[in-house]
Amino acid sequence: MTTVVERWNIHPEHRWLRGERPQTPIVYDEEQKVWNVYGHPEIFEMLGDHERFSSETTRLLPVEVDPDLVAGDMTQMDPPQHRKFRQLVSKAFTPRAVAKLEPRVHEITAELMREIEGRDRIELVADLAYTLPVIVIAELLGVPAQDRDLFKGWAENIIESFSGFSFLDGSEEGRQNLDNAADVVRPLFDYLAEHLDDRRANPRDDLLTHLACAEADGERLTKTEAVNVANIILVTGHITTTMLLGNTLLCLDANPDQAKRVRADRSLVPGAIEEALRVLPPSTVLTRATKEEVRIGGTTIPADQLLLLWLGAGNRDPRRFPDPAAYLPDRDPNPHFGFGRGIHFCVGAGLTRLEGEVALNALLDQFPVLETDPDDPPTFVPTSDMIGIKSLPLRTR
Repeated sequence: MTTVVERWNIHPEHRWLRGERPQTPIVYDEEQKVWNVYGHPEIFEMLGDHERFSSETTRLLPVEVDPDLVAGDMTQMDPPQHRKFRQLVSKAFTPRAVAKLEPRVHEITAELMREIEGRDRIELVADLAYTLPVIVIAELLGVPAQDRDLFKGWAENIIESFSGFSFLDGSEEGRQNLDNAADVVRPLFDYLAEHLDDRRANPRDDLLTHLACAEADGERLTKTEAVNVANIILVTGHITTTMLLGNTLLCLDANPDQAKRVRADRSLVPGAIEEALRVLPPSTVLTRATKEEVRIGGTTIPADQLLLLWLGAGNRDPRRFPDPAAYLPDRDPNPHFGFGRGIHFCVGAGLTRLEGEVALNALLDQFPVLETDPDDPPTFVPTSDMIGIKSLPLRTR
C-alpha cells in the first residue's frame, strides 16, 4: 500500500522517511563538520543528558549569530538558566491551566466549524488548522487575534528563513542567509516590543504582561529577552498544532481502514494524533553540542562537536518501533520524539494535544468524508527540518 510519504513525495532528501537507514546510528559529515544522529536509543540518551549534550550550540557555528536573536531563547539554554526562563511561562501551560482553556478551545472550534458547515470542500489550514491555535495563543498572550494574518506571514517567513543548515559550511552564502533571517524576524520583534511597552505601562491579566514584568533570578528580563520568549510562544504556539492536525488528516487519508476505525471509535483519536507525531513529526531535528568526549552508539565523539539529532529518523527506528512505516493509531507504547524529550520537552504539548483532539473530533462529527484530491494536492513547508502542510484541500462528500 502506498504510504503517505510516497503519495505526496514528502521531503525526498529524507531517506529515513522511506525506510533507508545508514549502517550506524551516528554518521559524521566531513563536509559540514557535524555528527548526524539517526537512532532512537542514541537520541533518547542525548536529549535526557544535558550534562554531556548541551543545548547551547551557537558557539560552535562557523558564522557569528546576532546576540539579539538568541537572548531569551530557551532552546539555546542549559540549566540553571533554562530553568529560570522556563518557569516564567510554564505556569500558563500546566495541566490545570490547559483544562481551564478547554471550554474556549471548544467555543472557537464550534464557531469555525459553523462557518464551513455544508461545504463540499474545505481548505484545512485556512478554515481551521491555523485559525484555531493562533486565536488561542493570541488570546493567551494578550495580542489582538484579528492580527492573525500578520502572524501567519511573519511565522512562515521566519520558519523558512531560519530552517535548514546552509550556514554550516561557513560560506559567504551561509552568512548572508543568516543575516537575511535576522532581518525577517524584525517586523514581529517590533510588533511584540510595542505590546510589551504597553503592558509595562498598562498591565493586564495576560501572559505578555507577565513577561513584561517578570524577573529571572531577581532581575527583570530585558526587552529583547522578553520579546524573544513571546516570539517563540506565538510562533510555535500555533504552527505545531497547524502541522499536527494537517499531518494527522494526511495519515488518516492514506490509511482508510485506520480512518474508519478512528471515526467509529473516538477513543482512538488521541492515539491517531500521537502516531501522526511519530510518522510525520512537525520538527524533524534538534541540535546539541558535546561538552566532553562521549562514547555512544558504538561511536566516540570528541568534545565541542555539533550534533544534529534527527527526531524523525529516531521515530522510525526499527529497533524501537515494530513495523515503523505503518500508521497504527493504537500503537502502544509509542515513545516518539514529536515534542522532544527531557528538560526541553515542549512546554505547550498539552495545549497542542487538546487543540488537535477537539479539532479532529469536530471534523469527524461534521463531515462524513475527509479526503484529499489528487487534482488539488496539499502543499508543504519547504524546509528540511520541518514536516508540515501549508495548505490541505479536502473533499467532504
